[in-house]
Amino acid sequence: MKKPISTDQAPGAIGPYSQAVAAGDFIYTSGQLGLNPQTGEFGADVQEQTRLSLSNVKAILEAAGTSMDKVVKTTVFLKDMNDFVPVNEVYSTFFEQPYPARSAVEVARLPKDALVEIEVIALK
Repeated sequence: MKKPISTDQAPGAIGPYSQAVAAGDFIYTSGQLGLNPQTGEFGADVQEQTRLSLSNVKAILEAAGTSMDKVVKTTVFLKDMNDFVPVNEVYSTFFEQPYPARSAVEVARLPKDALVEIEVIALK
């Protein structure tokens, strides 16, 4: 069985998808943009967008009854791979060892022309 997860502490879905889905022992989040959930505005730069993206992930995981320390896998989508270092600086403040497995890929374009989008898989 799968159960949708949602919270008003993160931006709502902008299409036909859930903020996250609980299935078995895992929570799968949708990609989270660096949007402020109260204003709907993007962070000013890639570091602020990364912080907002991961804060949104954190809020969704908390709504699902889990936390960032239960994240086992992340995927980071970057508009520009040259932003890898500044994204890592912020990313490292959200996770502790043992760090989750991670993929980071540069993409041609992200929704709403975002600079970064992050999705995670976490244990319940």
